[in-house]
Amino acid sequence: MAGNGNKTRKYPRFVFGDTMSVALQTFRIGKVRFILTALGMVIGTASLILVVTIGLTGKQYLLQQIQNIGSNMMVAEYSGGGIFGKNADSDPLRLDDLNAVRQGVAGISNASPMLESHDHVTIPGGKEREVVVLGVSWQYLFVRNLDVLSGRFFDDSDTQARNKVAVITQKLSTALYGSQDAAIGQQIKLTGLPFTVIGTFRERVDTFGQTEVSDDTILIPYTVARYFTNSDEVKQLFFSVSDSAEVPRATSEIHQLLQSRHRPESVYRVDNLTQLLDVAGKTADTLTKVLLLISVLTLLVSGVGIMNIMLATVNARTREIGVRKAVGATRAEIRAQFLTEAILISLAGGTIGILLGLALPFSVRFLTNYRVPISGWSVIIAVVASSLVGIIFGTAPAARAARFDPIQSLRYE
Repeated sequence: MAGNGNKTRKYPRFVFGDTMSVALQTFRIGKVRFILTALGMVIGTASLILVVTIGLTGKQYLLQQIQNIGSNMMVAEYSGGGIFGKNADSDPLRLDDLNAVRQGVAGISNASPMLESHDHVTIPGGKEREVVVLGVSWQYLFVRNLDVLSGRFFDDSDTQARNKVAVITQKLSTALYGSQDAAIGQQIKLTGLPFTVIGTFRERVDTFGQTEVSDDTILIPYTVARYFTNSDEVKQLFFSVSDSAEVPRATSEIHQLLQSRHRPESVYRVDNLTQLLDVAGKTADTLTKVLLLISVLTLLVSGVGIMNIMLATVNARTREIGVRKAVGATRAEIRAQFLTEAILISLAGGTIGILLGLALPFSVRFLTNYRVPISGWSVIIAVVASSLVGIIFGTAPAARAARFDPIQSLRYE
């Protein structure tokens, strides 16, 4: 008998497998409630994935547009006489400056002068149309990253031989000759001299007028354009480097070299697109963060919905809780039961939301040639956020269930 007095009473324990089984059984009984509760998580996680994807896509598109203008490009121009101002003699850039930069600044891959003049050409119907004539080198094609649509761009031999050839914009070719292909081989008179149209071109992206190229632009070799100006003065000098990381260093060296070759009071500008790229990248990142915050708020609202439903579930299952406590379930096990259910609801909704969020980018990839960037971090964040929402907003209902008195629970109707 004494031995029997030392024995401890054994109660059935609720293991993880039992907890999961009870949770799944609960979901099967209340399917509609489970689906509606998980729907908020579906929307929240799907929007989180899509927001990150849209942000990355927008950033990629924006940076690509800027890079298509020429992310490795630098443009030098004369700004004025400096502090000695209006009465100072003009001290513009010259062709010798271009050669000096090519020899004195390491890493320059392409360079071109730019001489500008204006003329008139006759369009069908007898009307005259003002055009902008730019004298450039053959390397201008690569510095400005232009797109040749038909024919060809003039080359170094055309420049050296001073051939009277021209490359015109897509819109001007259509206005003058009806189409791009029809423009090839046509004669166009500039300052009374006949030029042969050998190609048509366009800028790769719309620069909204923030460029030296207009709709009515004609490009000719700068060696021929000098006949119109009778001077070696140039309006701008264009340079590019093979590595965009070298742009800041090259920009600084070009500016220093040009200043050293001219009067101290002369002012020169050397611009590049590096700052624009940085600003565009930061703007896109900021927009993504704002949209991401909205998605997080959606997840929080979903979490509040889960907590409300779980609190209602706890009240509805008061008698069940009393029975489990009566047969030996501890507070920790009751707490784990309801917390597990909240996490499962959150993860189920989150998983479906992630699949829906990834479906759009993958469908775009499948249906088009455009590659939509997908961030693995967005998926990880969505999974973690779903788990945290379940834990945070499931804790209060689980704690409430664990505090129930078993005797009072058994009496609950």
